[in-house]
Amino acid sequence: MKVPAKVKAPDVEVEKAQSVIFQANPGPQTDFLSASEQEVLYGGAAGGGKSYAMVADPVRYVNNPKSNMLLVRRSTEELRELISVSKDLYPKAVPGSKFLEREKTWIFPSGATLWMSYLDKDDDVQRYQGQAFNWIGFDELTQWPSAYAWNYMRSRLRTSTGTGLPLIQRATSNPGGSGHNWVKKTFIDPAPANESFWAVDHETGDTLKWPANSKFAVKNGLVGEPMLKRKFIPATLFDNPYLSEDGMYEANLLSLPEHIRRKLLDGDWDVSEGAAFPEFNRKVHVVEPFDIPDNWTKFRAADYGYSSYTGIVWIAVDPTDEKLIVYRELYVSKVLAEDLADMVLLAETGERMRYGVLDSSLWHKRGDSGPSIAERMIAKGCRWRPADRSKGSRVSGKNELHRRLQVDPDTGEPRMVFFNTCKKMIEQLPSIPLDKRNPEDVDTNSEDHLYDALRYGVMTRPQSGYFTNDTTPTSYTPSDPMMGY
Repeated sequence: MKVPAKVKAPDVEVEKAQSVIFQANPGPQTDFLSASEQEVLYGGAAGGGKSYAMVADPVRYVNNPKSNMLLVRRSTEELRELISVSKDLYPKAVPGSKFLEREKTWIFPSGATLWMSYLDKDDDVQRYQGQAFNWIGFDELTQWPSAYAWNYMRSRLRTSTGTGLPLIQRATSNPGGSGHNWVKKTFIDPAPANESFWAVDHETGDTLKWPANSKFAVKNGLVGEPMLKRKFIPATLFDNPYLSEDGMYEANLLSLPEHIRRKLLDGDWDVSEGAAFPEFNRKVHVVEPFDIPDNWTKFRAADYGYSSYTGIVWIAVDPTDEKLIVYRELYVSKVLAEDLADMVLLAETGERMRYGVLDSSLWHKRGDSGPSIAERMIAKGCRWRPADRSKGSRVSGKNELHRRLQVDPDTGEPRMVFFNTCKKMIEQLPSIPLDKRNPEDVDTNSEDHLYDALRYGVMTRPQSGYFTNDTTPTSYTPSDPMMGY
């Protein structure tokens, strides 16, 4: 008897046989969707896939019936793109999902919800008072002019014990917009991109820590410990193959004016409209710290303030090309002259400092017969000489900084770089605006203390030729013990 031949069915790869509704792009988009930090900002340049990433992130929690989520924009009209993306994604990814048009709310089969709403003015946070969410998303975060809404909505993050739900706050944004500066201080300046860091207060720069009056912190030994983590995940057009491959969108971005192009194509957060130093580029002017040879010229420059801030920078001169390396900074408030002298000398332990330059007004008597602020520091052994504050020196100093920040056409290198540990300087220098009444100078009402210190420093005409390779310490006797030089 002949047995009928059996036809063997081809092997089937189950994953390929299934319909892929959404697959994150490798790199930044995948990193965003898998991030574990409580607060994460995603984006930077245009075309990086921010909208799809923001809509896809809540899907992680839609199978939990206790999940209650919120996604906001500044206005209802701005929600249209996100709602359109969600209607394309959710019904396919989570069959049975329903969107309530009037309430702008997704109801998932498990009972989980996602409310898509607006938050325009600060008072609009009252719409969410008494609500509890495990996930909150802010799309285009820099459109909020202040951090008030972002910080307040953190108070709405809560969930019952045992739900298994983490507390998550997510944001996307391009550089620019009315909230550019506070977003930059919150997510960009505290740490390098893609590195997790402890959250800081964007106004003071202090790490957010558990207070002594927290019962939970006392019970669990957390008093004084950091509270929550953040991360910034940058993405550019070239991380999104769906937009970048044909080159058309790239061409559109390349055609924009330079300061807009740097924001939207390069994702450059150091670009600010009306900025005094638009040539500053973090990728060009910021370097990893390295050991500075002992025989390099080193000096410091300072702008003193008690009620405001004192800014001090330490600078080394590379003898190979006379490049200036800003390798240390000090930014403090409400510190007396004698205490500041101690802080400076402690920071310079083991170093050989050629000189220090200080705002010349610090030698002036201020209504008393005692020594001036400069003289009090010099008496502690912290030597200074007066900065150049002659007529026209502000503009000359600004022009010298422009020259130093330019890339030398012969070497392909800038004439000044900053260690990435000088965080306040890196934060402030690209944000300093021009004076609207005198575009040749900076706005003196801005945060310019470190800038002034840097300007004093570059105007000393620093040169590497002060030292030879002989690093043997030499004694120093000032001709004027009160002036220190």
